[in-house]
Amino acid sequence: MFKIMLIEDDITLFGEIKERLSQWSYEVYGISDFGKVVQEFTLVQPELVIIDIQLPQFDGFHWCRILRAHSNVPIIFLSSRDHPSDMVMSMQFGADDFIQKPFHFDVLIAKIQATLRRVYNYNTERIELKTWRGATIEYVKNTVTRGQDSALLTKNEMLILKILIECKDRIVEREELIKNLWDNEHFVSDNTLTVNVNRLRKKLEPLGLDAYIETKVGQGYMATEEAAL
Repeated sequence: MFKIMLIEDDITLFGEIKERLSQWSYEVYGISDFGKVVQEFTLVQPELVIIDIQLPQFDGFHWCRILRAHSNVPIIFLSSRDHPSDMVMSMQFGADDFIQKPFHFDVLIAKIQATLRRVYNYNTERIELKTWRGATIEYVKNTVTRGQDSALLTKNEMLILKILIECKDRIVEREELIKNLWDNEHFVSDNTLTVNVNRLRKKLEPLGLDAYIETKVGQGYMATEEAAL
């Protein structure tokens, strides 16, 4: 299920869009404080951002520029402004698409699906497989299977595991993991990474794989060939 952050101050329109997107199994998150968009974005970690141009405190162009400086998340503008310069500016600031209000919901859904398909390749039939410690890892499905047991990971948990396996028997520094997961470490506390690694270990525990993710105090983490005692 993809998470979408909808940065829209029109409460009625926000509710309508959220209801329609929920019917397509998207998780939709709003903004509680329009002065703290980046902080709320960091907490949610959405796969897509839909943003209006006219917003309280700062306009959508401002937030698009800030978000793009710290993340490659796809961004779609949704605005009643129809001047060509608005569309040009949105693309210059790094947006992926622009939809003018009023719009048909089918068009919005089609744009969202096309953007997600292009960015995340979620509709592909190709399944990238990796074997590790007798387990089969399916990166596209975010699953780890060993024998009859299987674990479903979040995108961040899978990325952590993928990085550690690719760098097995080498310590991956915490800063390196943070940059790979969140693009800019300035908006992420060190504890956030610890929480994600602990959740990953907990999910791998029933598969007997948690002990192969070793903590190197003061340095980072490492996927080992021998289980840590």
